[in-house]
Amino acid sequence: MKRFLAVAAGGLGVGALLRRRRRKPAEAEANPAAELRSKLAEARTIVADRDVDEAGQTTVDQAPDPDPNARRRDVHTRARESLDELG
Repeated sequence: MKRFLAVAAGGLGVGALLRRRRRKPAEAEANPAAELRSKLAEARTIVADRDVDEAGQTTVDQAPDPDPNARRRDVHTRARESLDELG
């Protein structure tokens, strides 16, 4: 019985090895660098399509950064309110 299991396991291993060797190289090796390059090119086209004002700067609405201390107080206040709701 042990011999049969050893032969069956060896056969499965050889079969897997042969399937792996027959696989096309394109399937075996994905090229993540090419995928990243295509995403980068797409992002660049999106940036290029943005409206540009007369000064040559993109017109992206950005809120001014609030005071870090005010943000910190707001976060702590919301956390306390959430804890009060829980218990």
